[in-house]
Amino acid sequence: WAELGIGKALNRAVKRTRHRTDVERAVFAMVAQRCLDPGSKLAATGWLGRDVEIPGLPEVSDDQLYRAMDFLLANDSRVQESVFRSVANLLNLEVDVIFFDTTSTYFEADPDEQDDDEAEGFRRLGHSKDHRPDLPQVVIGLAVTREGIPVRVWVWPGNTNDQSVVSEVKRDLTSWQLGRAIYVMDTGFNSRENLRTLKNTGGHYIAGCKLRSGMAETEIALSRQGRYRTVKDNLRVKDVYVGEGDTKTRYVVCHNPTEAERDQQRRDEHLARINTELERLAAQHARASKPGEHQAHHRGECALRDHRTLGRYLRQTPAGRLVVDRKKIAAQARLDGKYLLTTSDHTLSAEDVATGYRKLLEAERSFRDLKGTLLLRPVYHRREDRIRAHVLICFLALMLVRVSEQRTGRTWRQIRPELGEIRNGHFEGPDGAFTKTTEITPTQRDLLAAMGVPEPPKITGVSPTSA
Repeated sequence: WAELGIGKALNRAVKRTRHRTDVERAVFAMVAQRCLDPGSKLAATGWLGRDVEIPGLPEVSDDQLYRAMDFLLANDSRVQESVFRSVANLLNLEVDVIFFDTTSTYFEADPDEQDDDEAEGFRRLGHSKDHRPDLPQVVIGLAVTREGIPVRVWVWPGNTNDQSVVSEVKRDLTSWQLGRAIYVMDTGFNSRENLRTLKNTGGHYIAGCKLRSGMAETEIALSRQGRYRTVKDNLRVKDVYVGEGDTKTRYVVCHNPTEAERDQQRRDEHLARINTELERLAAQHARASKPGEHQAHHRGECALRDHRTLGRYLRQTPAGRLVVDRKKIAAQARLDGKYLLTTSDHTLSAEDVATGYRKLLEAERSFRDLKGTLLLRPVYHRREDRIRAHVLICFLALMLVRVSEQRTGRTWRQIRPELGEIRNGHFEGPDGAFTKTTEITPTQRDLLAAMGVPEPPKITGVSPTSA
């Protein structure tokens, strides 16, 4: 917290206001709770003092925490930039590649917070990546480095489309003057307009392409002949250029032989199910003699034709019969184990483009940690400002977690329980009372040293009995 300059950034901002409470300590308490024992802000007041001791903050009220959240949000951009620059210097990061992705998170609300029209405009139903389309949500964007270190976080209304956020992300990061960077994004962000935006002001992109987009350029790239180069056991790549002059576009076709076998196996299983169902429908049709039985047969055909997975292998003849579409099967087989990338950087090798895109998994890992380790969800707030502040607190917690992992070479799930065994014990006797720290184990000592944290003193407090 101190090395990353988070406290300094907050205290500098406090000096420009009339805040009387220790905002920095209150924000630290919420971030620490998110790292160590995630819960609602109401739970934080009991956690502090009962389970942990935070220097400079013997106790805190709910109102103090909410005021600190409001203050944090008011200084959002300034704090994020200051913290990232400190981390970049501390870890000697090269911000030459930026990975960006979005997720969604649903939420419930604390009963004491009032609903308002503004909040209703922010909490919206939308495409849920949590598979909870029945709940209102917000959309969260996260940029990370190749090492998985968070760069910046964004929060948008729950019905925000991925295609609409790229210009804002590029504008915000460009304002930090990070230098020439390659932006890596998945297929959900790929549009001509977004790719132009990413290439502006000297930037570059690596983006995934939808294989079944129907775009002529994509079809040409996939059908172009050429020799694959093996990058590793499960990855082969080849370069393809489409167009001439200013319209010339570079694609990299990637092929995973192991995944190709899985794709074929899944398709064979689907076709077996289809053939079984077609035989059943044919037998049902042959037996049908009453109107009701014919209707049941038609319903069965319609259900099979409209099936999300099986229906794509079928076609309907002029006579109305369902048959397996061999052309569709051949088209699917042509895509087995393949994914398609496009990049504006012609200096990168095809191998670098492919391996760079695969590191987009770092952004996905950060989202998993936000939702799992740090319990981003459920969000117990209704108001837009409180939701934004909650996400920012989780972002700062993720930053501390990632730096700890970088320094120790261990995951936070390994670090947290080990250091959680360091406790203070309070002892009383006829001559007074004292507080003593548990014996530090070799593993704990190594972790503290790697993280640059001094070992706690053996005796943390003494209170002699008055004569």
